Amino acid sequence: MQGSDRHIAHLDMDHFFVAVERLRDSSLKSKPILIGGSNDRGIVAACSDEAKKFGIHPAMPMRIALRLCKYATVLKTDHEVYSQYSKLIYEIIKDSTPLVERSNLDSFYVDLSGMDKFFGCKKFTNALQTKVHKESGLLSNYGLASNKVVSKVAAREGNGQLAIPFGEEKPFLAPLSITKIPGVGTETAMKLIKMGVETIKVLSDIPVEMLQNLLGKSGNELWRRANGIDESPVIPFQEQSSFSTEFTFQQDTIDLQVLHSELTRMTESIGFVLRTQHKLTGCVTVKLRYSDGDTHTLQKKIPYANVDHILVKVAKGLFQQLFTRRVLVRLVGVRFTNLIPGTYQIDLFEDSQEMIKLYQAIDSVKKRYGQKYVQRAS
Repeated sequence: MQGSDRHIAHLDMDHFFVAVERLRDSSLKSKPILIGGSNDRGIVAACSDEAKKFGIHPAMPMRIALRLCKYATVLKTDHEVYSQYSKLIYEIIKDSTPLVERSNLDSFYVDLSGMDKFFGCKKFTNALQTKVHKESGLLSNYGLASNKVVSKVAAREGNGQLAIPFGEEKPFLAPLSITKIPGVGTETAMKLIKMGVETIKVLSDIPVEMLQNLLGKSGNELWRRANGIDESPVIPFQEQSSFSTEFTFQQDTIDLQVLHSELTRMTESIGFVLRTQHKLTGCVTVKLRYSDGDTHTLQKKIPYANVDHILVKVAKGLFQQLFTRRVLVRLVGVRFTNLIPGTYQIDLFEDSQEMIKLYQAIDSVKKRYGQKYVQRAS
């Protein structure tokens, strides 16, 4: 399909966490709200506009936010409730459109290609936005363009209803900061800014070969996005029910150090997959098979998480409860279920910024060189 024939809308829920909390408790309206960890090391995951007026922003340590606005209402995150509202919005959109992708808890891509001949895509998206508000109680912003990248930027830059005509993608992006490009992280942005590349216009004018030399394989994709080029399709949302892995020992063992080491390795392995796919798990299951074939499993529901230090602790605790016979073990396995979209930047509410940065660094190394190069000591 030619770019001129594609019509992709991106719906971005407005202040999603805060809006959901205000739906649940109307007394929170117009008050400064901080959502995140409540202890001294907690991080602000989301905040209301009233809180932002005090200089507060997401990822700020909670203790600093409360110094800036000591009267703010602090709420602990409720991923299960946010996931329920996200699913509700998805079903509302799916009921009205042929192809929808949920890219995160609060954002959705909708392929409206072909519908312009019958309804007019902007008119249809306006109606869809109204329907979402009426049936969920939540407001949204949308961007409409010929591809996913530009529609996502438009949803965040407009007044809530911004359509970018085909052929106008590059002029629209040109004056914006490079940080507006989806997928441009802090490290890449700082590298480019140090070179004097601050706007998308300047970035788009750099020869693609130069960007590839500077940034590797991602350089080509970054150049395409800066030029408003993106052919990636809208992928229908499919809920993956679980992540799991098992390991059968070549020689049955009773060595606790070996068993714990393997359990840690497996848990870290699928924990990494959770983070790369931006998911959280609400239930951990451990499987244990003895040398005589006797097999047992035990599961535990947990607050939604995807970070190793939490998941490993739960997995080891379940293993300790299962390992009661003190005979040789043939197989161990770990399984994560009750999955929802989410990222560890908004999951480590009770941990420090240093811990968040540590996971970002570890995952960066694993993505580049492979998981075997960074492993937790037993």
